[in-house]
Amino acid sequence: MRRPLRILSIEDDPKDTKLIQDLLETDGLVCEVMRVDSQAAVLAWVEQGGIDLILADYTLPSFDGISALKFAMKACPDVPFIFVSGTLGEEVAIEALKIGATDYVLKTRLSRLVPSVQRALREATQRAERRRAEESLRQSETYLAEAQRLSHTGSFGWRPSTGEIIWSEETFRIFQYDQTTIPTVGLVLQRVHPDDAARVKQTIERASRDGKNFEHEYRLLMPDGFVKYVHVVAHALSLESGSIEFAGAVMDVTAAKEAADKVRLIIDTVPGLLWTARPDGAVDFISQRWLEYTGMTLEQGLGWGWESAYHSDDLEQILATWRAALAEGKPYEAEARLRSFDGEYRWFLCRACPLFDHSGHILGWYGSATDIHDRKQAEEGLRQAQAALAHVSRVTTMGELTASLAHEVNQPITAAVTGASTCLRWLTRDHPDVERAREAASSIVKDATRAADLVSRIRLHFKKGTLKRELVDVNEAIREMITLLDSEATRYSILVRTELAADLPQIMGDRLELQQVTMNLIANSIDALKDVDGTREIAIKSRRTENEQIEICISDTGIGLPPRQADQIFNPFFTTKPHGTGMGLRISRSIIESHGGRLWAVDNSPRGASFYFTLPAEAEDRNDARSRSPSVRH
Repeated sequence: MRRPLRILSIEDDPKDTKLIQDLLETDGLVCEVMRVDSQAAVLAWVEQGGIDLILADYTLPSFDGISALKFAMKACPDVPFIFVSGTLGEEVAIEALKIGATDYVLKTRLSRLVPSVQRALREATQRAERRRAEESLRQSETYLAEAQRLSHTGSFGWRPSTGEIIWSEETFRIFQYDQTTIPTVGLVLQRVHPDDAARVKQTIERASRDGKNFEHEYRLLMPDGFVKYVHVVAHALSLESGSIEFAGAVMDVTAAKEAADKVRLIIDTVPGLLWTARPDGAVDFISQRWLEYTGMTLEQGLGWGWESAYHSDDLEQILATWRAALAEGKPYEAEARLRSFDGEYRWFLCRACPLFDHSGHILGWYGSATDIHDRKQAEEGLRQAQAALAHVSRVTTMGELTASLAHEVNQPITAAVTGASTCLRWLTRDHPDVERAREAASSIVKDATRAADLVSRIRLHFKKGTLKRELVDVNEAIREMITLLDSEATRYSILVRTELAADLPQIMGDRLELQQVTMNLIANSIDALKDVDGTREIAIKSRRTENEQIEICISDTGIGLPPRQADQIFNPFFTTKPHGTGMGLRISRSIIESHGGRLWAVDNSPRGASFYFTLPAEAEDRNDARSRSPSVRH
């Protein structure tokens, strides 16, 4: 429901007021009329506000309508003011209209009142809307000017056909021209840095000729010698006349440029080679150090051009790892050789991490390449030294078992000699028994083969060679060591009991190294049992754990771990043996750790000790990757 029209009637005759209200309502204008006939009442209602229309008689007992009009123009200039009077001459009417009256209607011609009121209300509404629009426009312009000032972004319009240019306040400030100056292309070029002037002039001439959008960045040289960086973007608009006009923005990017230069300086001081890439993996930034190291230009290295800097033997692995990281959106890490500007290859650790937005989408990648060549060489030297030390330890252990090993070798040789004698006896009889001689000869072959195998295994442990990663049956490796040390155990009346799980998978490892660990632990158990009274027993067990690892346990009933020194037994040069080197357990732990496993010891109850080591069942994949490049070997 529409609100009633609030009318202030300045009239001394109530009948006239009632007549006017009836007239308006008859024409559909619902009214709420407040009649006043004194100056004080007029002042009170006008100051109170909420009036939509003022209808005033010209002649009143205590004051006149002109006085009321003047006061209304001051207090509420937007409210329509119509004179409705029977004594309004032409001169007075003209004066009233000049002062601000909306219209005048003679009481003798009240038929004009409704059209006059309707027109006055309509014009008042239009004025109010126009005023609001103008105020909104002024406010928007103020906001825009302030936003341009805060963002250091000016706007401009340029009509090439006439040369006319319009600048915003901020554009004047950026170019440091007075706002009374008329902008021209010549004034722009006067401010352009001499080194950029030719390029800027060429861009302006091309835009004027082609009428296409343009964007460029250049420097301004201010009168005081200060250099500004500006970024200009312009959009071409087609006018009805067929000509082209450009609307654009000019941004003062000096602060951003200085910040970028500082960041680049920081990047270039970082020892590593830094780069960034788009979500698809194409490189879009390379640090100066990267370019200086490889000798490539920025254009050569961007996109996927960086591939040519990597060693051909490493490139396939690098690309496969990088593409997998891109597909999964996970951090990337790989080791590869990178060619320097003089053709030398050095090892680098390459890493990259994705940058995500709040929705989880990858915005880009940030990567680095760190020189690890010296570390790799040191690791290789350490690996060789440790391998040599392991060989010394192995030879030392074998030397300590010389008597037992000689007995082991002697058994099949003695059996072979006995078999040979038997064979000769069957053949020298008056009637040679060829069948039995054949059986004796077969026995000789079997014993000789066993002796040869035993000697080969012993020689292998004495031999100093390169490490070899292969599929190893851990149970079989353990059985071979038990066979090798059987005589030593028998010599001291030691029972060796085994519980080897049948479902153990093969692992990728160095068979000789793993047998060295097993031999060292069994030999230690034998040493711990030599002087023990009572049961002398070694239990060797293997099993597959719940977390997909192989666990080996070598347990004995010997003297146990050294009291108060159990935590030191894996330290280098720590030993409880009179002639021990103190390196056996240290080397054993290093070998197991290099295979991705763990070696530890616990005391048994009531006596003895147990040594455990684990090996990852999935070691094949890890060691396969390790075999492609030198790795740390403790």
